[in-house]
Amino acid sequence: MTTPNPQPTALAWVKSTFSKDGSACVEVAPLPDGGRAIRDSKDPHGPTLRFTPTEWAAFLAAARDGEFGD
Repeated sequence: MTTPNPQPTALAWVKSTFSKDGSACVEVAPLPDGGRAIRDSKDPHGPTLRFTPTEWAAFLAAARDGEFGD
């Protein structure tokens, strides 16, 4: 679900170590319910995507299984 990001600094945002120059990246933050929030690193005050723990686990499993292509 996409939601406004009213308190972007209240979450502990992390950027991938695979980010070469730090631009054009997404950042991920754990949510209190065990889910995750994702935002565009170039727009930290913009909207976020929020996932439940089940949705996040399904996404990670699919990524590990190569379901998203090359």
